[in-house]
Amino acid sequence: MGKNERLQAILDLLENGEIEMTGLVPWGSNYTFLIEVCTGQERVSAIYKPSKGERPLWDFTEGTLSNRERAAFIVSEALQWRLVPPTILRDGPHGEGSVQYFVQHDSQHHYLTLEGDFEEQISRIALFDALINNADRKSGHVLLGKNNRLWAIDHGVCFHSENKLRSVIWEFADEPLSASLISDLTQFQIWIFSSEETYRSELDRILSRTEVEALERRLKRILEVQRFPSPGPGRHYPWPLI
Repeated sequence: MGKNERLQAILDLLENGEIEMTGLVPWGSNYTFLIEVCTGQERVSAIYKPSKGERPLWDFTEGTLSNRERAAFIVSEALQWRLVPPTILRDGPHGEGSVQYFVQHDSQHHYLTLEGDFEEQISRIALFDALINNADRKSGHVLLGKNNRLWAIDHGVCFHSENKLRSVIWEFADEPLSASLISDLTQFQIWIFSSEETYRSELDRILSRTEVEALERRLKRILEVQRFPSPGPGRHYPWPLI
């Protein structure tokens, strides 16, 4: 089975499989559950975040954090970077919410412990965060998976129309973008303005118009300056850092 076929199989299973509750994930400010999703002989672990379990935030519309998890996956796929584990929106035991494939990873490692051959992957995560306006890129939101592949998780506070970028990843600040990153963003720009594209249509449904327009403006600005963003103004680190 090819990568695209495997991805679609996982998405179909997450969307249509039967959910079995495994337990409550003890960390995090919102209710988060570890679940098993199964159909026939297929079974995968996943993270379920019901909208009803979201802690109200003053600057993000109540009940929208799970939508932002899905939107981050959509952008990751449209860029063809596949940084975000497969994520869908569906009804569950505690109502509508996001369900994200649980990535097997080394729990002893996160961004601040990583050394070695990760520069290209981390640079993509940094640029991805600037594009989606990630207000909470903690070190622990970068996972080291199999074959030294990095994954980015926890995108419930992204896509705000005002600048909210807060991250622990500033090692590329003001550095020029590589030709490959510029090419990927250019292709993404074509996609983001195509209203006929299925993913774009969904993005319009799960985010507000002002948030989608802000995404387009950030993309345009990044392509104009062709550099990674610099910190500030204001607070530019999340808390806690890990």
